Amino acid sequence: MRDEPGIDTLLSLHDEIIDQGGGYWIKIEAWQVDRTPDIPHGIRYSLSLHEPYGKRILGYDNAHAVKPPKKFKYAGRRLAYDHKHRHVSDKGVPYEFQDAHQLMIDFFAEVDRVLQELREK
Repeated sequence: MRDEPGIDTLLSLHDEIIDQGGGYWIKIEAWQVDRTPDIPHGIRYSLSLHEPYGKRILGYDNAHAVKPPKKFKYAGRRLAYDHKHRHVSDKGVPYEFQDAHQLMIDFFAEVDRVLQELREK
């Protein structure tokens, strides 16, 4: 399990707070759990970007299942646990977890995009 790309790096970042300037900050939580059908990679994680007053404005996690968009029938399908929250009120959309390395690439790229949009306003 630990030979999967990025696992050791992600686990070493557990409980880290990373300043992004302008009052924005990132919180990373990641720890190993037993593999299950819902968490086949054996990692529980939450990566989130917060605005200066602490409200989460972007998040990638697997803390709960999310239903596919209403336009898709989900009867008989397994609900996604890996997902992302694209804004404050987003209840989550499925995220295709490949490995911990790709998770971090995707998250930090989206953090950069969100912060750039906020700076342009």
